[in-house]
This record gives sequence, structure tokens and C-alpha cells, in this order.
Amino acid sequence: MKRRSENIKAKRKTGMDWLPVAFSLAILLIWHVAVTLHDVPEFILPSPVKVIEELIGSWELLLEHTLVTITEAFLGLFASIVLGTALGLAMGYFETFRRMVYPLFVMTQTVPLFVLAPLFILWFGFGILPKIVVVFMVCFFPIAVTFAQGLTQSDGGMDDLLTVMGATRWKIFRISRIPQALPYLFSGLKIAATYGIVGAVLAEWVGAQKGLGVFMTRAMKSFRTGVLFADVLIIVLLSLILYKTVERVEQMVCRHITNGGKMT
Repeated sequence: MKRRSENIKAKRKTGMDWLPVAFSLAILLIWHVAVTLHDVPEFILPSPVKVIEELIGSWELLLEHTLVTITEAFLGLFASIVLGTALGLAMGYFETFRRMVYPLFVMTQTVPLFVLAPLFILWFGFGILPKIVVVFMVCFFPIAVTFAQGLTQSDGGMDDLLTVMGATRWKIFRISRIPQALPYLFSGLKIAATYGIVGAVLAEWVGAQKGLGVFMTRAMKSFRTGVLFADVLIIVLLSLILYKTVERVEQMVCRHITNGGKMT
């Protein structure tokens, strides 16, 4: 039992869990064997080896489209983080403001994006701006709402203690509520990170000249299923990288707070 506990601690220190890696490799192996044994045509379902070959063979073209999608996703995600955090703070601090705008935020999520995306292109043209707006619409809601929820569900005992010590409402909010709401904020950020690349690809489907969404559409029309899977692989990898980046930042921030760091 002691050795097992030590192994778990060592795994947490290295930050690597090999179980999902091994499980993913097992799925790929089963996929490859099944496609090979049943002689499945490549245009229906290519083997993982064929997908890797297409990825290597088309890497220059894929890189060109990937850079476009990354730019759209990063700009939209950055805008959603800035405005989502700001409005989350406002909703957490001002109850009247929260009651006023929260239903509007919910309403924005009930309208399908495939309806909004053509309107954004009609309003903003075929450039990068409508793609950024789509990514913003996808990522903004989880950031703002989860952060506001965390700010309104803080420890009441800490608030009472600071009140007795003569702290102002804003100081209580800054010292007590914001640090306690950070896990909620990072939960929203991780959700937004997984949606960012997908939102950019979705926007490119509606109208664009470059991007992974455009490349995917062309691959489907030409029945190049191997290239299509390579495109999907890049989207998955980019989403995982964004998610892990947010997760790493969360660990650093939480470690700083645990070790006695103070917010100024």
C-alpha cells in the first residue's frame, strides 16, 4: 500500500499518466488490425498508418491551414477570456447586474451557431473577424458564468470574519471571494479551450479561403478520407494542447495561493 501511494505521488510529480496513453494506443492497434483484416477501402475508413502517411505527405499544406485556424482560435479565445473574466467579476460583485444580463447570456447559447455564423459573415465579410466572433461566442459563456457562480458561492464565514475586522466590501471581494472562485474560473477556461479550435473550424465551414475547416471540406468532397482524418487529428491535438496549457496554469496559480501567495 505504501509503495502504491509513493507511485501515485511520483506520477503526480511527473505530470504523466500512462494509462490513457496505453488505452489510446490499444484502440489504434485494434482499428488498424480490423481495417487490415477486413480489407476496408481507404475512402471509407483508412488505417491509422495511412492517416499518418497522409499527415506527413501533406504537412506543408496542413501547416498553412493550421496557422490560420490557430490565429482565429487564439484571438477569439483571448477576447473571450478578457471580456468573460471582466463580466464574470461584474456579475459576481453586482447582484442587480447579474440578474439583468444573465438571461441574455443564456439566450445567446440557445441560438445555433450555424445560424449565427452566416450572419456574422454577412455583417463582417469573409475575413478573419467573423471567425473570431464565432470563437468568442463559443468560449465566452462558460468563462463568464462559471466565474460568476464561483464568486457568489464563496465561504460566508471568511466574509463575516473580514467584516468584523473592518474590511470594506471590495476588500472582502478581492481577498476572500476571488481566490476561492479561481477553480470555477479555470473550469470555464478548460471548457473554452476545448471549444476554441472547434469554433474556428465551424466558422470556416460557412465561408473562408484558408483554415482546417476549409481543408476538411475539400478533403470530404474529393473523398480523401485519409487526409480528412489527418485534419481531424490536428484539431484534436490542438484542443488537447490548449486544455493542458490551461490545466498547467491552474496548477501554478493554485500552488502559488496554497504556498501563501497574496493577490494585490
